[in-house]
Amino acid sequence: MTTNGDVLIRVENLQKAFGDFHALNGITEEIHKGEVVVIIGPSGSGKSTFLRSLNLLEVPTGGHIYFEGVDINKHRQKMGMVFQHFNLFPHKTILENITLAPIKLLKKDKAEAEKEARVLLKRVGLEEKADSYPSQLSGGQKQRIAIVRSLAMNPDV
Repeated sequence: MTTNGDVLIRVENLQKAFGDFHALNGITEEIHKGEVVVIIGPSGSGKSTFLRSLNLLEVPTGGHIYFEGVDINKHRQKMGMVFQHFNLFPHKTILENITLAPIKLLKKDKAEAEKEARVLLKRVGLEEKADSYPSQLSGGQKQRIAIVRSLAMNPDV
């Protein structure tokens, strides 16, 4: 493992057990700034558990995760994740789904959050869907909205 300054995420001996089943068994990896990483494996091999562990959506049973050299617990909000099940709030408009976290967690002004959300919606070709509800969108459109929602938090990763 290298120790140069461009390491964004460093994982050391990551482990996750569910009872007697070990989903992750000693993963060690470095992810560098600007690097694109793909995790491939058969169903049940621990891909999602690994990704969920990187953002502490799943608490590892062993090992360490560092983001920019600091324990991940201190940097969790700097990471954006989009999962296969994107869980948009059905009773909120697309714009409300995107701006909820920036307003509540980042304490952004509502007008600023909405302006940024509209710019992101335009980037993914869905600016006209801002006032729509999730039930009015296709699966692919919902996935793009979930990506926009993650980007609206200005994650480093």
